[in-house]
Amino acid sequence: MSGGRGSRSCCCSGVCAFFFSAGFLVLIYWATFQPRHIRASVSSASLSDLTVNKTSNVNGAVVHYRLAVNLTIHNPSRRVAVYFDAIEAWLLANGASSLGEANATSPAVFHVARRSRADVAVEFEYGGGVGVRVAGDVADEMEREIVVKNGGGVVGLEMEVYTRVRYRLGFVMVRARPRIRCEMRIPVKEERRRRGGHGSVAAGVLSPGDRCAVKY
Repeated sequence: MSGGRGSRSCCCSGVCAFFFSAGFLVLIYWATFQPRHIRASVSSASLSDLTVNKTSNVNGAVVHYRLAVNLTIHNPSRRVAVYFDAIEAWLLANGASSLGEANATSPAVFHVARRSRADVAVEFEYGGGVGVRVAGDVADEMEREIVVKNGGGVVGLEMEVYTRVRYRLGFVMVRARPRIRCEMRIPVKEERRRRGGHGSVAAGVLSPGDRCAVKY
């Protein structure tokens, strides 16, 4: 009996030692070739059909717009490729009020090779009969930004991008969820007056934008 218990104890010790050694080797291997964090920037953004539709009997307003953003993601690592398994984006006004989730991101799944970059098209389609309801103060701020002054206004927007990525180096795989935050100040001009003469329809193009903030 004592011999059986001793054999099991030795076996457990051996298994634990194996996993500890393997984990230590992976840690050393990964630390040696540790990847650098991804970088991101907005290469261009096109905003069109932007309207703020206030109703007298309802608090707040409905915002209609179409926005196409070209997001460039750069992998600065010399040794590690980055695989994007999921990406979703949201648009914000005034840093907090949501203007909706992106209708499409293309490509949705991709990888960025070592020391290279990839372009991702992000589309927000809330024009026509589809809109986003916002609070009254947000609507007032957007209306002030749209107002044409000296030939044009500037609309401030923020895009939050949530991703799931895998860093891969040989047999070593590490997962992460970096969050990308892009601030955009898009110059706009009045396209036309809205039907009835109240408010305006604005549009503008940003090219190129500033570097986005990336947090892990």
